[in-house]
Formats: sequence, structure tokens, C-alpha cells
Amino acid sequence: MAESILKSMQAGKTFIHYNGNYHSKEFGGIYWYIKQKNPNLKMAVISVFESEDPELKVPAKDYIPTDFNLIIPADMTKTF
Repeated sequence: MAESILKSMQAGKTFIHYNGNYHSKEFGGIYWYIKQKNPNLKMAVISVFESEDPELKVPAKDYIPTDFNLIIPADMTKTF
């Protein structure tokens, strides 16, 4: 997947790739492979967490640091 992303990117254009947590958790997976081939590439990892906390704090057991963390209420309407 990282190889396909690198082939598809164009200079001066933004490329957005969505993937599940497993593929970029702890800056590994796809992120790691892309950084190996192009260490100067500007990338960000965004994680989404559900929280039962009314102040929308990330549950400590689930927290894995990333560039951006989106925290949503656990009771938010979801579609599958």
C-alpha cells in the first residue's frame, strides 16, 4: 500500500489516504514504510477515540500518541 501511495503522489498536490488504526498505529505500518522511502515527506497521523467521559478525554488504556486525536462521545450515532 505504501508503494502505491508513493507512486500516486504528485508534487505540489495534497494526497489524503484513509486507513484503519492497525495500518498507522504508533507511526508504524504504512506511515513507517513511506517515511523510509521519503523521510522529508510531510505527513500526519490522525486517530479517533470514543470516550464515555463527558469532557471527552481519551481513555488512558486506549491512548496511543499521534499527531492529532479526535475524541468522539461513545453514544454518538454510528453507521457501519
